[in-house]
Amino acid sequence: MRVNKFAIAILSVVAGLSLTACQNDDDAATAQDGSPAASAPSSSNAGPSSGGSDQGAAKDSAGESPDQVQSATGKCRTDELEVTAQDSTIGGDEDNTVAVTFTNGGGRDCSIAGFAGVDLETNAGTVSAERAGEPASATVLKDGESISFSISYPANDTGGSGARITGLVVTPPNETKSVTLDWPGAASLPVTDGSGSPVRVGPIGSAGQGG
Repeated sequence: MRVNKFAIAILSVVAGLSLTACQNDDDAATAQDGSPAASAPSSSNAGPSSGGSDQGAAKDSAGESPDQVQSATGKCRTDELEVTAQDSTIGGDEDNTVAVTFTNGGGRDCSIAGFAGVDLETNAGTVSAERAGEPASATVLKDGESISFSISYPANDTGGSGARITGLVVTPPNETKSVTLDWPGAASLPVTDGSGSPVRVGPIGSAGQGG
């Protein structure tokens, strides 16, 4: 009986130790599983807030994208240009000349090149100028700067006959909207034989550039 009691006591101690070990393992597993679950909401809430702040800072520091910068320096529009004309005939020249000036007033830089469209309104109908010369490379016209081109036409030495000029219509290069100006040159064009227009328009920049 003494042996049996001693054996039972040993089994009770062993069982108690085993139960304690299992409880410790369960507690450790619970602690490990519970730690990420507790920190997840904090990490989740901080993530979008921090990311939104960083993205906003990047947008502000970068400013306009390259595409926006490129589009800002587009072609010069009619509504952005102040168009003026003046007589620039020099004594002794074979033809008379009128200089037309484009001044950029659009508040941005713009690009201009090629030929403007030019029509002379007369009492006998419209006379369209023909192009003369080779166009230069595109010019970036900064806000407030000017560039000019020339219109040449024959002097009327017929003593009274010819077509009386009543107005000048100018269309900037690559535009469809025109501007009508008072004609600053000689009052009339000589009678032609109908073989072609006596009026010639030079490329942008052909009459000098001002600023």
